[in-house]
Amino acid sequence: MDDMALLREYAARNSEAAFETLVSRRIGLVYSAAMRQAGDPHLAEEVTQTVFTILAQKAGKLSDKTILTGWLFQTTRFAALAQRRAAVKRQRHEQEVQMQTELETAAPDPLWEQMSPLLDEALATLGEKDRQAVLLRFFENKSLGEVGISLGTGEDTARKRVSRALEKLHRYFNRRGISSTTPLIAGAISAYSVQPVSAALAKSVTVIAVAKGAAAGGSTLTLIKGALKLMAWSKAKTAAVSLVIVSLATVSVIQHQAQVKLRDENQALRQQVDGLQTSNAPVANPVAQETSSQALPDDQFRELLRLRGEVGVLRRQTNELANMLANARRSQSRSPNSAAGQPPASALADDYPKTPEGATKSIFETMARGDWNALYTNFAEPGVPREVYDQMFNDPVKSNYLAGLEVVSIGEPTNSFGSNMWFVPYKIRFKDGTEKEFRLHVAQDTRSQRWIFKGGF
Repeated sequence: MDDMALLREYAARNSEAAFETLVSRRIGLVYSAAMRQAGDPHLAEEVTQTVFTILAQKAGKLSDKTILTGWLFQTTRFAALAQRRAAVKRQRHEQEVQMQTELETAAPDPLWEQMSPLLDEALATLGEKDRQAVLLRFFENKSLGEVGISLGTGEDTARKRVSRALEKLHRYFNRRGISSTTPLIAGAISAYSVQPVSAALAKSVTVIAVAKGAAAGGSTLTLIKGALKLMAWSKAKTAAVSLVIVSLATVSVIQHQAQVKLRDENQALRQQVDGLQTSNAPVANPVAQETSSQALPDDQFRELLRLRGEVGVLRRQTNELANMLANARRSQSRSPNSAAGQPPASALADDYPKTPEGATKSIFETMARGDWNALYTNFAEPGVPREVYDQMFNDPVKSNYLAGLEVVSIGEPTNSFGSNMWFVPYKIRFKDGTEKEFRLHVAQDTRSQRWIFKGGF
């Protein structure tokens, strides 16, 4: 039976044998990850106990599509983090005791000794699919075909995903002074990432876990609560990031719809003015001919006065429509480019961007610094209140997600709705390793030379 089948057997029939089989199969993965992060056998055992107790509690709630290796890895990280936080709160009251493990293990090579303390954090920076691919390939020693089946893809896709993930890990370690190659990293992870664990520990973990933690010590129960709290916080953060992306997309759509409506109104006004000017011509010409006459009968003179009155009305209507058209044009000009309330061209800094590509890069760099005052001052849409930008960006969850984002590439801009408006292709990478490709919509005020961030994030 596979992992999820064993878990379903335990959830449905409270089968301790099924859960014990599952623990024996995966305890090496959990204990090894806990040992790398805790650095102490007793602390690693406590983290291991916590992870499998949580698994027992959530056995009936996990989706059938869950890849249990990935779930165990993430839960181990949360439990280890909760353990470290609990140790800080106790202000290191309990002295750390170094104890040898029960089993004799071969001394790892120097590369593994450098990688081991950083491996779990490095894996956490990968995207979920990439991380699951690495865990299945090197922690469970599955073939690329089996990895593809587990991820719902083919073998070639699994090979590309594993290769891409290893390249990201190589860059991560290289930035931290660990020089190696992708094949050596893969070999070290495969050889040392999962250590053998005693049967006694597996039995102890099973007994406490199936009791839903009832027999666990006080420190283990505290650790379970801390890990569950971190897991809930992680889900809330993911939901908040999704809300940011949806909000920015909505703002861009509303702006585009307003611009289309304004162009349609301008076109309708222009057609009305042209029609009135055409209708004025046949009325104005007879009036001019009549006024050239030296003498007119009374009835013709009255008709002349009437026609002059109509001409005056038509001219007034024409002027009003012309003014409306001019105002509409000025409104359209201000919509993407107005400099009202913004610094004049002479007040712009010397390093203020001059091109659409420069503006795009500067906008992302400002987001990465979390400098929302600079973003509003230098790139805000005229007429949009500061509160709108604060709601979109300036809160701890969103600021933390955007902090440290990296501009990977910026493409050739293309004109959008006018000669001074552009779509700029970009590719950025967030600090968790995920990447995003899209087009940023920017415009430039021809008078103030300011750039305006209009959407596309």
